[in-house]
Order: sequence, then structure tokens, then C-alpha cells
Amino acid sequence: MRSQARCTGHHGPRLFIVLMCGLVSVGWLAISAGNASEVLASGKPRVIRVLIVTGEDYIGHDWRSTAPVLRDILRQAPNVDVRIVEDIEFLASEVIFDYTVIVLHFKNYEAPAREDKIYNNLASFVDNGGGILLTHFACGAFEQWPGFVRIAGRVWDRQKRPHDPWGRFRVRIVDDEHPITKGLSDFETMDELYTCLGGEESIKLLAVARSQVDGEDYPMIFVREIGKGRVVHSVLGHDSRAYLSETYREILRRAIRWLAREGE
Repeated sequence: MRSQARCTGHHGPRLFIVLMCGLVSVGWLAISAGNASEVLASGKPRVIRVLIVTGEDYIGHDWRSTAPVLRDILRQAPNVDVRIVEDIEFLASEVIFDYTVIVLHFKNYEAPAREDKIYNNLASFVDNGGGILLTHFACGAFEQWPGFVRIAGRVWDRQKRPHDPWGRFRVRIVDDEHPITKGLSDFETMDELYTCLGGEESIKLLAVARSQVDGEDYPMIFVREIGKGRVVHSVLGHDSRAYLSETYREILRRAIRWLAREGE
């Protein structure tokens, strides 16, 4: 309305202003249309921004070597940008909401300094559409937080046997229709076969492994949907050798895309 008011006047000046206003409007529309056409023509897909949070763990887990390996695997997926942060307190920052997927790659034995803020941030992140990937002993992260099981689906239970002795075992795909595992075959890995998970939350199993100690099957990889968000939980990843399987690498890359709802 203000533009129309400025384009009113008496006779000659009025005509001149109307013409100028019209030319400016047409020019603006042309520029806007041109920009839109360039965006459409570029066909550039969105970048999936991934944040790996690490920096603490059980002494037997060398996060300094596994975090870069995990980063390099994820970077092989199309349009994935990965950043590593070696401080779990970063989760208290609002900056985490600039990311599409957060990878929890740590086990902390002490409650974080800003625990309430971290807990609220993580819950809000996933409830509002973010994706979370938990790896290996991240099942034991935030064990002081009762609400952690709601996100993780299953968590470390100190009352259970921790894991089989480190060594080679077979991971069996039990859902060959899920986008993360569709068309993939069972694979062998060198790792710790975790037997320590507890919890009653609803989960969708993608892969299991059979313990050589007690002959029981245990969940290795499973998924969960919470609010508008998604969670992938994999207890694999004791050291860099756990990431040698190309099948497992592909599962991790697909997990990021599923968490980001890429292609949906």
C-alpha cells in the first residue's frame, strides 16, 4: 500500500512515477524469477549435517582412533558433511539444532556439568525431527538420566553380563526390508558382542548376533521413532577393526540418510 501511495501525484510527475514504479516492479520480479530458475536449474540437494560427539569413554575404547574412522565412513555418503566435537558439554549448546543428525560416540561415567540443558536439548532435538545415532558404549551414556532409555531404546544394565570376549562373530540381518538393511547380507566382524542391554521400550530389530557364551541372540542394530525424530542404535564399534566390514560401513551410511529422511 505504501508503494501505491508514493506512485500517486498530478499528471506528468504522476505518470513518470507510475512508469518508474512499474519498471522497478517488473525488474524485481525478473530478478526473483531468475534466482528461482537458477536454484531449480542447479538441482543441488541439501547437505546432511552430522555432528559426532565424543571425547570420553571407557579406557579400553580408543575414541581418538574410532571417531575419525567413523567420520570418514559417513563422509562417503552423498551430500554428508561431518564434524567431530571432543566435548560432550557441546550438547548443551543451541548450535546442535543446526545439525540434521547427532552421533553419540562416548561413554561418560560422571554426569555432565550442564546435565539438565543437555538432556532437554537431546529430547527436544529428536522430538522435533532430528536424528540420533548411538554407537557401541553410547548405550551407557547418561546412565544418570532416567529418560535416556526413551531415546536409546535399550541402555547399559550394570546387572547384566557385559559382553562376550572380544573376537570374531557373525552379525545376522533379521529385517531385509528396512531401508537401512534392505538387500544386505549377514557379515562377520571383530568386536565385542554386547549382552548388557536392558529396557522395555519398543524397538525394531535390524540385526542380531548369537553369543558363543550362552547361545542366545542379542540385538546389535535396531531403530526407534520418537515424536518427529528417529534413532538408530548400534552396539558395534569397540575399535577400528569393528569398522572393516564393507557391509557394516554401508549400514552406517544408510543409517545417516534414514535418520535425515533423505529421499522420502
